[in-house]
Amino acid sequence: MKYHTVLFDLDGTITDSGPGIMNCVRYALEKSDMPEADESELRAFIGPPLHEQFRDFCGITDEQAEEMVRLYRERYSGTGIFENRVYDGVIPMLKSLKEAGIRILLATSKPEKFAKIIADHFAFAEYFDFIGGANMDGTRTAKQEVIEYVLEACGVSDRTDLIMVGDRRYDMEGAQKAGLASMGVLYGYGSREEIEAAGPDLIAETPADIAALILQG
Repeated sequence: MKYHTVLFDLDGTITDSGPGIMNCVRYALEKSDMPEADESELRAFIGPPLHEQFRDFCGITDEQAEEMVRLYRERYSGTGIFENRVYDGVIPMLKSLKEAGIRILLATSKPEKFAKIIADHFAFAEYFDFIGGANMDGTRTAKQEVIEYVLEACGVSDRTDLIMVGDRRYDMEGAQKAGLASMGVLYGYGSREEIEAAGPDLIAETPADIAALILQG
């Protein structure tokens, strides 16, 4: 096998978290008397750091964006976090990688606290050797920062046999900046056009494809 360590994104890669994220964005917009957004606009919030997305989408200051994130989490922490499901085929894929001796890590721009709650609630934490994410204070949200944090925490120095798997261009770009190979998945929230434009080393259409590409690579 070419790759012995796999880093996974969470939202749109392991779980279909769109409903909860979009409902919480709607909640924050409504509470802030902001205009309503349609689903295509709301889908843009799945993947990138929330603070920057609120700031750019609403055309507001960093301080106002912090308040939007607070409102978002007001609903997310008790309700939105569970408006979520593991994609069909993901658990068998993780199991096959684990049984093959692959080290499996999670690198998400979602706060690490929430990522661990999700992993435990949806019963996939056992497949991961480490779960890493952003800080609750809004730091360490860029994908490269999260990747570097995860690799340092796991004592990884040789990056030649690592690959980052995700559904948005941020995953590909973060991997490239960190010197990792990358795999884009097409069943998440990034379009084929977005994934192909980001230049991943591999593309998977389904969770089963992820395992096949890694184990046969």
